Amino acid sequence: MTNETNETAEETPKKKGKLGLIIGVVLALIAGGGAFFAVYSGMLLAPKAHEAASSEHEKTAPLPNISFVPIEPIIVTVGRAGSKQLRFRAELEVAPERADDVAHLMPRILDVLNGYLRAVDLSELENPASLIKIRAHMLRRIQIVTGTGHVRDLLITEFVFS
Repeated sequence: MTNETNETAEETPKKKGKLGLIIGVVLALIAGGGAFFAVYSGMLLAPKAHEAASSEHEKTAPLPNISFVPIEPIIVTVGRAGSKQLRFRAELEVAPERADDVAHLMPRILDVLNGYLRAVDLSELENPASLIKIRAHMLRRIQIVTGTGHVRDLLITEFVFS
């Protein structure tokens, strides 16, 4: 009889300990989820609306002083049989005081771009990932024609290969 009493006494605390542990874990999960929701939704630790708006306004820098010089649309026949065409249109990003100089050199820029686009391999034009490399090559050629510091960037607005 003493053995049976000892066995039941040992089993009873284990069940209460597991039940308490399970309840504790469930309550901790609920409290953690509630705390996450409160912080995420902005109920706790959120900056006030006027402070957030003013800090965002202060962080934005003014736009740079730039100008854009359009490049006339170029249509280039590519491929051995000339069965495919590339339609290309772009803008040159320049400093405003350099816009007239770059526009004056536009015939040379068009000549360089025509020559380059005709020389590009057909498989390279068909690959969408190669546009970045082609753009870099064209920008470098334009910068050689216009001189150092005149053209900041080449912005491709149309590149249709059909």
